[in-house]
Amino acid sequence: MRRLAYPLGLATLLWSGAAMAQTMDHAGHGGMTMPAADTPPAAQACPPEHAAMGHCKPAAPADAHAGHAMPATGGTALPAGNAPPPPAPVANYADRFWGAEAMAASRAVLRREHGGSNFSQVMIDLAEVRIGAGHDGYHWSGEGWFGGDINRFVIKSEGEGAFGGKLDGGEAQALYSRAIGPYFNLQAGVRQDFGGDVPRTHATIGVEGLAPYWFEVDAAAFLSTSGELTARVGGYYDQRVTQRLILQPRVELNLAAQDIRATGIGAGLSEAELGLRLRYEIAREFAPYVGVAWQRRIGRTADFARARGEDTGAAALVLGIRTWF
Repeated sequence: MRRLAYPLGLATLLWSGAAMAQTMDHAGHGGMTMPAADTPPAAQACPPEHAAMGHCKPAAPADAHAGHAMPATGGTALPAGNAPPPPAPVANYADRFWGAEAMAASRAVLRREHGGSNFSQVMIDLAEVRIGAGHDGYHWSGEGWFGGDINRFVIKSEGEGAFGGKLDGGEAQALYSRAIGPYFNLQAGVRQDFGGDVPRTHATIGVEGLAPYWFEVDAAAFLSTSGELTARVGGYYDQRVTQRLILQPRVELNLAAQDIRATGIGAGLSEAELGLRLRYEIAREFAPYVGVAWQRRIGRTADFARARGEDTGAAALVLGIRTWF
């Protein structure tokens, strides 16, 4: 009997294999379909090969979101359009435990320590020696401020003179500065001239800030106690050659609404100055520089200078230091 068990088992296995092969052969000719265990019933009823031969029509695909609840629109899940943004959430969770009045003092301290504090800076933008035709001279320009992001007290000063001679002219401004946007400040105050032949006191109003494409600009109008109206517009741009080497083109224009014979200023565009300086930042706070500066009196201001026997313009080599703290 043991000898018959093996042939019978083998025969059964061969018969099963033949039946399977016949079934697969029929399936390939469209006579029979082999169901797959992981195939959905709709797909088993009409497989792709049967649909290609026109034997059946496949069922419509099932909805991928069937059985799932669609999220409701709201919050940031809003349809496209020009609707206003949803309100920002208020982080007042601690009020539930301590109360709004108790947390108000803590929030005031937080705002003061993270953006509401007062700061100060002194920037000496130009402190240079000018070597050119005629007498060698010096020039300075800088400012200092104290305050916060919105309100500041600002002091500005600039002037020039010749070595071995008197101060040609200088000025100091005391200004209140208030931010009128992310990049510009509105400034108003007084300006006092010193040196020169006729010192003047002026009321001042102007703006300064960062224009598009990173241009630093400064514009101001001055009204003297004698009723003389003048203005000044200036700007510069820092072009980084390397992380420490910066090329700075600079321009300044002076204008007057009328002739001021006492100071030799004519109406219209009275004076222009162009400069190009290359500085090397040994540290961010300390940078020596070298460059050239060209200064020119224009229009009636040039006529007044010629009448006094003075030059109307000259170019000079400049050597100086830019520093801040």
